This record gives sequence, C-alpha cells and structure tokens, in this order.
Amino acid sequence: MLRTTRSSASTTKSKLLALAVLPAVVLPVLAGCSDPGASAAKPESEAAKNGVVYNTSVDQNRIRGEKDGAASAAVPATIAKDGKLTVATTAGSIPLSFHATDDKTPIGVEVDIAQLVADKLGLELDLQVTSWENWPLKTQSGDFEAVFSNVGINAARVKLFDFSTYRAAYMGFEAKKSSTYDIKGSDDISGLKISVGSGTNQEKILLAWNKELEDKGKAPATLQYYSSDADTILALSSGRTDLNLAPFPSVTYRENTRDDLKVVGKVNAGWPAETLVAATTLKGNGLAPAITDALNSTIKDGSYGKVLERWGLSEEAIPESKTVTEATFGTPAGTTK
Repeated sequence: MLRTTRSSASTTKSKLLALAVLPAVVLPVLAGCSDPGASAAKPESEAAKNGVVYNTSVDQNRIRGEKDGAASAAVPATIAKDGKLTVATTAGSIPLSFHATDDKTPIGVEVDIAQLVADKLGLELDLQVTSWENWPLKTQSGDFEAVFSNVGINAARVKLFDFSTYRAAYMGFEAKKSSTYDIKGSDDISGLKISVGSGTNQEKILLAWNKELEDKGKAPATLQYYSSDADTILALSSGRTDLNLAPFPSVTYRENTRDDLKVVGKVNAGWPAETLVAATTLKGNGLAPAITDALNSTIKDGSYGKVLERWGLSEEAIPESKTVTEATFGTPAGTTK
C-alpha cells in the first residue's frame, strides 16, 4: 500500500517536532530499508560488481573473537548473570541484517559485529529479530540488552539510550540507471517523488529539505511510503517513484547486484551535522562502556576489519569506538553533534 504526502511548512514543522521522540537509521537505518530479495528466493552466494561474494546461506562460517578479559569484567553483573547478551536486530536490509536463504536465519554485517562483541564479552549471543518500531520500547523495558541494527546517534535518542560507535552512517539516494539525477541538497529534489521509510533518519532529512524548499518558494518533494521494501524497489524500477532514500550500504549493494539501479547521491545520516552507527543500550545501565571496550578489541585484533571487508563495507570502518551518552553528545569525546 502506498501513502503519499506533500508537506506544507506547517505540517513539516509539526512532523519534525514529532520526530524528536520517534525512533529516527539505518540503517539500518541508520535507519533501514530492506532489499526485496530478503523475502524472495536467493542464491547461496552472489558475486557482485564490486568484487564481493555475498554469502546468503545459513552456513555463515562467521569470523569469531576471543574473550577479552577487561571488556568482560566491565559488563554489569545484572547483565552478565545469565551468560547471554540479548541483541535486537531488524533483519530487513542486505547487507546490514537480513534473512538467509532459509528465510528465517538472521545474517549480515550487524549480526557479525554483534557476534564479535558477544565473544569479546565472554557471553553467548542471544539474537532477537524485531521490527524497527519496537526496538526502542523493548530496549527500555529490558527485553533487549543491546541493539545492532544500523542505529544512528541523534539528539532525541541520547535522552533514552547510550551508544558504542562502530561504523560510519550515510544514506544514499538511488534511482533508475537511465536517470540523470545528481542529488547534493534540497534544491535537487524539488518536485520529485521519493520513497522513504517512516520514522527514520532519512525521512527526517527529507522533511527538513522540504522545509528549505518551501522557505525558498520552491515545490517540495512528494514523500511516498510503501508497506514493504519489495514494493518500494518495484515502484522505483517501474518509474512510479523517482528516488529512494535508504542506508548507503543497501543502495550500494543493489547498485552492485542489479542492472537497473544506481546510486545518485550520498548524505550523512545526521544531516546537517554528522553521526555514526552505534550499538544501542539503555541509558545509564553501564553496558555501553563494556561494548565499547569489546569493539576496540575487535578493531585492534583485526576481526572488525575482516567482518566489514566480508560484506563490502570497508569504507565505513572507524579507527576507534567511543561511548556516546547524553553528557558527551556534541562534544569532541562524543564524536558527533
């Protein structure tokens, strides 16, 4: 089902205010927009134009990590007592987090990073698939101890959660290969039809860009919302929408595995500032510093780099993980603003 909106200045302002308390990446994202192949028959492995061979089978042969004593010791006792790290992921976007060829086993770079962190903390990974809309409430309720699902840090989220950074956070515009779009800012989307996920960072960016256009007296973009990601990509490839804005790893994956789509723009997920993808934990429960230590251990021993390379995301690597809280958000220590 398609929902279409053409924002006015007043409705845009209202929706932006509402987004301050809604989950905004990503991922992924960061926001997330899943690939239509996630629910269709997939080959066991797929060689892409970028040279990456994507393993979509149940047998992942994941890169594993060794327990890090210091990181393990930093895990709060209330979390460590059951010997598990309960992690939420949304399993909706190749190569971030998606279902394997059996259509039930979650795999992807987010799952691999979560596994490395659990290994470093000396805990068993208890992976739970949930919807993007549900992870904030279930993390607050304690059902999930951490979220690895292309979540970007923003001002609204730091009021409720703590973060451990582990990847760059970008969104990508994709279009039909025959198009001539080159999206760098709000002027470039005037009058276009753009599909976007509701309650995501990418929607927040488009609403802000529409506000800029309206302030200039220009036609805003028409935002379109589809009930499934398969419908989203079908609409794009058939010309019913002009653009789709989704996590950059997903749009580059499609550019490298399809012949009909290409990337036509890139924007930081924290626009107009910058942000990073981060493991998300309940504010103040003490788990974030332990996860940060675990991530830095994976960066140091090289397993982190191997995981990103495996999924074609080496360009999104960061040199160091940092803990970001409400107190450090917007400071040099917080790495983002």
